[in-house]
Amino acid sequence: MSKAQNKIKNEWSPDFAYIIGLITTDGSLSKDGRHIIFTSKDKELVTTFKRILNLSNTIGLKSSGANKTKIYNYIQFGDINFYEFLRQIGLMPNKTLNLKSLKIPQVYFFDFLRGHFDGDGSFYSYWDKRWKSSFMFYTTFASASKQHILWLRNYIKKLLKLKGHITHAQGSTVYQLKYAKKESRILLNKMYYSDKLPCLLRKRLKIFSLFDKINKNLPRGCWNR
Repeated sequence: MSKAQNKIKNEWSPDFAYIIGLITTDGSLSKDGRHIIFTSKDKELVTTFKRILNLSNTIGLKSSGANKTKIYNYIQFGDINFYEFLRQIGLMPNKTLNLKSLKIPQVYFFDFLRGHFDGDGSFYSYWDKRWKSSFMFYTTFASASKQHILWLRNYIKKLLKLKGHITHAQGSTVYQLKYAKKESRILLNKMYYSDKLPCLLRKRLKIFSLFDKINKNLPRGCWNR
């Protein structure tokens, strides 16, 4: 049972911006005008979410869609003021296809982006057999909303002059914003700018171990608090 007495401090900070990134990807706003739900397969993310917002609500398990197995961790809480704050910055109920630009302060954008990445982003690598000794890696962000993914790309381009590219496979409902090797390293350095940042540990380790192997400049990393 969710509790409506939680009071979130609506004040921008690196941790708060990270939480907004998580809500943008894996969160949802109920139609009742007060409840927020955050859902993830990674219990670590839900635990971090709960800690940063200082919530007392219990983390539960639920199923999704046709899969009836309860493998998704979630936390639900009520806070009318926080709900309204989320509406004012551009979030809304049923946001999946309707999400557009968000009002994220520039100084906290890369903290927001790290949350977005932990929610719906990925990092992968492979050998390109077409070219001798060509090892590729990509940092990607995903959204079902084309307008949102275009906004994300434009904001990153504005701050870092990185172009990236957007893909949308035929028949897919998801748009992907991708950054290859050089741009990816620049972007990751901005996202992981300190060793005292909340992040999803498995993604951090995947990035770090790869960068170690290829002897590239490492992002400074983050601390999974």
